[in-house]
Amino acid sequence: MKPISIIFILTVLLLAACAPAAVSSSAPDNYGGGAPAMEAPIAPEKAAYEVSVGVDTVQAQQRLVIQNADLVLVVTDPKAKMIAISQLAQELGGFVVASNLYETTTENGAQVPTGSLTIRVPAEQLESALAKIKDGVIDIQSENRTGQDVTQQYTDLKSQLKNLEATEQQLTLIMQKAEKTEDVLAVFNQLTQIRGQIEVTKGQIQYYEQSAALSAISVRLIAEESIQPIEIGGWKPVGVVRDAIQSLVNFLKGFFEFVVNLIIVIIPAIVLIFAVIYGMWRLFKFMFRLAGWKNPFKRKTPPAPPAAPVG
Repeated sequence: MKPISIIFILTVLLLAACAPAAVSSSAPDNYGGGAPAMEAPIAPEKAAYEVSVGVDTVQAQQRLVIQNADLVLVVTDPKAKMIAISQLAQELGGFVVASNLYETTTENGAQVPTGSLTIRVPAEQLESALAKIKDGVIDIQSENRTGQDVTQQYTDLKSQLKNLEATEQQLTLIMQKAEKTEDVLAVFNQLTQIRGQIEVTKGQIQYYEQSAALSAISVRLIAEESIQPIEIGGWKPVGVVRDAIQSLVNFLKGFFEFVVNLIIVIIPAIVLIFAVIYGMWRLFKFMFRLAGWKNPFKRKTPPAPPAAPVG
């Protein structure tokens, strides 16, 4: 086989494999490039039939949707709730992705536990999992659900994988028929690149499939002690009054902390800096005087005018 033929065939195959899948699968807007400007109108029955077929095809195609959920829950015991959610994930055929239990400081200085974890459960069990997670909680501060339709990306990747695998087969046949060493090496290099693209494409397809099959649920667990209402002499304000009082308490707390830092940290630091600067200035002045140098910064006194003669 001639080297020119090998190079030409490789170029054609690579262009066919690397072409976007959407271009190869989509039909052009104008089928008759050389047709006259005035075309015969399509019959209404035929047009309606084509539109209905297209709609039915889209509806019949199985959608690939990635569904996730985020929850912020107030519970009595965050640690016990984390254990219960972890067991629930295993019972539903899922698993725990990450979990973290730590302590936070409330506004009154108390240490309370706070937990966060992320689990994955089968997509068909998402509703059941959310209902069981929310069961028995004191309050649901927030609940967000998201869905991402990746059907188009998934279909494009499948088409691209099909083209790459066809190119791999053609390159394998060409390498088997090649006689010269340089031809074999050229085909082998191209075959290696194609196989690398195949692995990357398969990984992306697998990611979409797994993400759609297993929904992620992120849960943040807050202890009940951290959201205790403000109580003044047995009176528990609510609504706007509670928020205003809480803002006032936060302001007074911040102002008190600022005054403490000003007295203990800022003022002593300023005094220390000025003391160091003054000490260095006195030291340099003493060294100049000891060396007999004149102070260049000292203002010279002009000589006194001669006294006027008397009489």
